[in-house]
Amino acid sequence: MNFDEAFHHLLGHEGGYSNHPEDPGGETMWGVTKAVARENGYNGLMKDMPTEVAKSIYKAKYWDAVQAEKLPPTIRYAVFDAAVNSGPGTSIRWLQEAVGATPDGVLGPKTLAAINELHPDGILRRMLGRRLKAMTNMLGWPSFSAGWARRVATLLEA
Repeated sequence: MNFDEAFHHLLGHEGGYSNHPEDPGGETMWGVTKAVARENGYNGLMKDMPTEVAKSIYKAKYWDAVQAEKLPPTIRYAVFDAAVNSGPGTSIRWLQEAVGATPDGVLGPKTLAAINELHPDGILRRMLGRRLKAMTNMLGWPSFSAGWARRVATLLEA
C-alpha cells in the first residue's frame, strides 16, 4: 500500500468534521485535530479544511514519521494508522515490542533488521494486540471503544 491508498483508506475511518465533547482531540476535520492543523499552518475554520491540507499533514507528520515506505506492505498501514491515533513514537514502540526490539520509538537499523527476520503476519497480530490493550487504558475508551475495536479488527481481517 502506498501513501495515496493509505490516505484514502484512513479517511474511511476518520470521516469529516467532528467536535465530540468526550474526544480529547477536540475539534477535528478528516481526523486532523485543530491543534495539529494549526501546528502545520492551517488557520481556517476546521469545517472548511480541504482534504489536500489533511493529506499533506498525514504524509509528513505520520506516514513519513514512521518511515512507512521502509516497512513490509503487510504492516505498513497498521503502523501508519496507529501513528495517526496514538502518535508516531507510540506506534513504533508497539511495533518494536512486537518484534522484540528495544522500544525506544525510533525506527532504526536494529528494528528494521528485527522486522525483516520475522513473518509480517505475526508482527501485525502482535502489534495490534499491544495497540488494543493500550487503548483500553485511554481516557476515551468508555466513549469510543466500539469504534476503536472495530478499527483494529478491520486491520486484523485485511
